[in-house]
Amino acid sequence: MKKTEKILGFIAIIIVFVAAKFWLKTDILFFRLLAGSGFGYALARAYTGFAGSVNRAYRTGSTKLMRTLMFMFFITAVLMTAFLFGKDPASYNLWIKPINIGLMLGGFLFGFGMSISVCCASGVLTDLPQALPRAFTTLVFFMFGVFIGFPIQNTASWVQESWFSSYIGYRTMGGVFLPDLFQGDGFEGYLGGLLALGALCLLFTILSYMYEKHKKKTGEYSGLEIERIQENLQPIDLKNFKLFSSDTYYHLFEKPWTLKQGGIALAIIVTILMGVTGYGWGVSQPYGIWFGKILMLFGVSAQSLSEFTKLSAETFATPFFEHQISVQNFGILVGAIIYLLTAGKFMEFFNSELHISKKQGLMYALGGLSMGFGTRLAQGCNVGALYTPISNFSLSGWVFLVFMIIGGVISNKFSEKIY
Repeated sequence: MKKTEKILGFIAIIIVFVAAKFWLKTDILFFRLLAGSGFGYALARAYTGFAGSVNRAYRTGSTKLMRTLMFMFFITAVLMTAFLFGKDPASYNLWIKPINIGLMLGGFLFGFGMSISVCCASGVLTDLPQALPRAFTTLVFFMFGVFIGFPIQNTASWVQESWFSSYIGYRTMGGVFLPDLFQGDGFEGYLGGLLALGALCLLFTILSYMYEKHKKKTGEYSGLEIERIQENLQPIDLKNFKLFSSDTYYHLFEKPWTLKQGGIALAIIVTILMGVTGYGWGVSQPYGIWFGKILMLFGVSAQSLSEFTKLSAETFATPFFEHQISVQNFGILVGAIIYLLTAGKFMEFFNSELHISKKQGLMYALGGLSMGFGTRLAQGCNVGALYTPISNFSLSGWVFLVFMIIGGVISNKFSEKIY
């Protein structure tokens, strides 16, 4: 079975990417598919995701993922500086999100939902082939949450207007651009911006270590099996290396990546994405558009959807595979499936979570709805309101992180009472 899966994995690579090159209408759509597949592959192979930053810490005491995210945030910001230095930052579509009550409430709701559903906006796609009932239920209600949140996102001043702003922030999305605060550093503010961002990453890393140390001291630390496996991976035996061998195949296609390797891969892809498209990585908005498209199948017009959501009718009329972020999101699913197939793990993972109880189904629906609606208040998810803004030097990402953690902790306490 595993051999068959591996063969199917490579067939899938050929079919998807060769066919897509001729089927997708533009080169940028093809690039979006490649980028999305890279995201999905890296997330799946490193057994990582943003939701685990809170869940793993709360449930097992391990903060390794949170510390890895801090590392990823910092190196991505360093890479982004190469694009921004010496240029007008406002010429890029930087996500310097507004700081307001919407950001805080949205971050809380997103953290609450992601901890219930054990995934986030990108994670729900990588989880579809691994935990179909949970991921599908979450995705459907995530889509609904985004859809009903569109009118508020597009009209409410407490979502759109920022309490604080800076020069570049005002010229982009209204928030605070950290380099604006250090214009006298001789490096256009980027030296000060990187130092400030690095200090925040270091602070969260230190707090994470302190939390984990406390959990170990009190005997509440259990850790994760996959993290123990990742920490004890053996390098390839170069002395006895054979190109065509099961050992070489294992290291090239099956062996899990460490969390740090996954973080580096994501940082590189995000940087390339910014360089090619001028945009950061976003995931959640298309989910609401997909929900609208489902309504169109039942006779609802694009104009009616436009009037409700305050988005253009063209947004809903655009075919799925002509919408850049939808194609990129589809790529995330493709990338995850490709890793599972080429690693010979698809059926093992697919069969692992095929059954959920009614109570679990209701909880996952609540998680998806909370996440989806929260993304419209915060104007993004763990990718669009956290990772991309932080790597774009936006202060808003750190505010989102704090409230996401609070929401995640309260959600875990809530789940303990329910289950």
